[in-house]
Amino acid sequence: MSSDPITWLIAGVEVATALGIGIFWVSWFARPHEEPWLPAGYHDHEAPFVYSDTVLAVVLVAGAFLQVTERSAGASLGLLAAGMLVFLGVLDFGYFARTGLFARERDGLLNAALVLSVLGVAVVLIVRFV
Repeated sequence: MSSDPITWLIAGVEVATALGIGIFWVSWFARPHEEPWLPAGYHDHEAPFVYSDTVLAVVLVAGAFLQVTERSAGASLGLLAAGMLVFLGVLDFGYFARTGLFARERDGLLNAALVLSVLGVAVVLIVRFV
C-alpha cells in the first residue's frame, strides 16, 4: 500500500467522482424531465450516456485501487479516465451551449458546475499522471 498522501488524495478524488457519477444517474432517472424548455430529444440524447459513464466510474475506481496498491497500471487507468472525462466535458459543454442549457432559468448553474467539475477532475488526473 502506498504511503504517499497525494496518491491517496488522487484516489479519493477518483472514487468520489465515480460516486458522483452514480448519484447523478440515479437522480437523473428519478426525474421526469418534462420541463417545457428542454430541447427536443433531450431524454433520448442523454439516457445512453449512462453506459459510458458506468464504464468511466469503473475505470476511476479500478485506477484508484491500483494506485494505492502501487501497481503501475493505476497511472494508465488514471489517464484513460482523464481522457474519458475530457470527452464527456467537451461534449456536454457543446450540447449545453448549443441548446441554451447554460441559461440560468434552464438549470444553467448546475450544468456549468457539472461541466467544470468533469473537466477539473480531468485536469487533476492529467497533471498527476503525465
